[in-house]
Amino acid sequence: QVHLVESGGDSVQDGGSLRLSCAASGGSIGSINCFSWFRQAPGKEREGVASISTHTDATVSADSVKGRFTISRDRGENMVYLRMDNLKPEDTAMYYCGANSRLYCFGSWKKSDEYSYWGQGTQVTVSS
Repeated sequence: QVHLVESGGDSVQDGGSLRLSCAASGGSIGSINCFSWFRQAPGKEREGVASISTHTDATVSADSVKGRFTISRDRGENMVYLRMDNLKPEDTAMYYCGANSRLYCFGSWKKSDEYSYWGQGTQVTVSS
């Protein structure tokens, strides 16, 4: 079992910045090969934002956030972060931390149904 808890969501103005945190714990955490951030706005499909390999720390991000969002990981603290800069109203969504055990993280990292564990989400609201 892996338990994920997100935090750091807030209401900010257009152009602002936030850092989201995902605290990971549980006995199965050693089996996780990939941590990712997803977001979902009301009435929209859950969208992959960024992903990081637990073995290499290699990262990938969606085109919609490339150059603005950065995923990172602190192994000692079992934390995953998403630094979000130059936020726009279209970034408004519930942001979720997910984890999977795929041998290779990035082949289908955007498919939410391939993730075994999810946090409860943290709300990000960006006003114009």
